[in-house]
Amino acid sequence: MSLTNLAHVCSHLNNVTKARLSITSIPNTNLHLRLCLAFQKAGLISGVVRGGPHPPEPHLLLNQPAMVGDEQSLEPVTQSNVSSRRLWLGLKYWQSEPVLGKVQLISKPKRRISLKVDELRKILRGERSGQVEGLRSPGECIFLSTDRGIMEARECIEKKTGGLALCRVR
Repeated sequence: MSLTNLAHVCSHLNNVTKARLSITSIPNTNLHLRLCLAFQKAGLISGVVRGGPHPPEPHLLLNQPAMVGDEQSLEPVTQSNVSSRRLWLGLKYWQSEPVLGKVQLISKPKRRISLKVDELRKILRGERSGQVEGLRSPGECIFLSTDRGIMEARECIEKKTGGLALCRVR
């Protein structure tokens, strides 16, 4: 798992929401795909489509169900195009404000932060736990990489599992 590439994706998403773009692309990796599907499940983005270097039709990104595997892929994966594959994201806006707020990396490449269930409970109550601040605003989310996949902190508490803290969305 490369947290350096994840840091680039977080800053890219921050820049895209400031520019008010409706569609963007990020490199296609399993980590990025799972994180974007978690964003879609949380209602922060409208759709995720695997594709090539050219954007898909806009109607493919609007209100689509979460994709599993490669069913929604626009181009077949071959040996020649595997390096140019992209994840195309449809971004959401509500009353001309981006739904996906500021995305911050919690774990850094040299400092990985793992959170247990009791620490997650403290964070959701708004208290600080170790190096992680508590959640203060209603729409704030923390995403964790667990042994069951990437999940939001509230879902981790329901399933009683901890994991590596990836990013925070304000």
